Amino acid sequence: MEKGTLRQILLITDGCSNKGEDPSITASIAFEQGITVNVIGILSDETEEPDGLREVEDIAFSGGGVSQIVYKETLSQTVQMVTKQAMTQTIQGFVNKELRQILGQGQELADLDPEKRGEVMEVVEDMGETCDLEVLVLVDTSASMHDKLETVKEALIDLSISLNARIGQNKFSIFRFPGRRKDMEQVLRWSPKLDSIATVFPKLSSGGITPTGPAIKEAMFQFGKKSLLRSFRDDEEFEVEETWH
Repeated sequence: MEKGTLRQILLITDGCSNKGEDPSITASIAFEQGITVNVIGILSDETEEPDGLREVEDIAFSGGGVSQIVYKETLSQTVQMVTKQAMTQTIQGFVNKELRQILGQGQELADLDPEKRGEVMEVVEDMGETCDLEVLVLVDTSASMHDKLETVKEALIDLSISLNARIGQNKFSIFRFPGRRKDMEQVLRWSPKLDSIATVFPKLSSGGITPTGPAIKEAMFQFGKKSLLRSFRDDEEFEVEETWH
């Protein structure tokens, strides 16, 4: 079984999108291209926004990923948990697909006897440690995120430290939305570590609208997959700048 590369978009936001395409639709397109979309919704202690929470869950469901709602004080642990949980979920999907090929349609991991299931889960855990991982972090920097960006920075540094204990190679990049001139703007180029964000984040300003759908759409093309460009060659909406690494 090939270990391959797991590709994730980690969306960190605290509010409802209010510009462009439905983010659930763009998340589903990303998932079709092999990119999982995970979403962390950050709440202020004293407020809850039902529409925003629903959107967080819808985006993750459509993107084949994991969603989690947190208060900013517990963000650091949550970022690590969601990333790792999404890795396990994605690998289990691969394993189930292979099992269906071996055992026939209708066979899933849950259908195996406990001993065999335990053996398969050991393989899943091993793949989680050894597979290569690419995580594009997509940070909402709209006006309401102003007091949360410092917490986001700390959480991402902790994530980098945690994941770099793995055997597999990691690559991270960070984008913000909205950008100064575009819906999405690069903050940190692809890198094996996130240490340098300590110097980047203080320069980030917050403000403006929340173009979540367009940002997810542009994020898909940052993984260097030429097949994505071919897939949307005839779609006028998908006009993006090619970024390879």
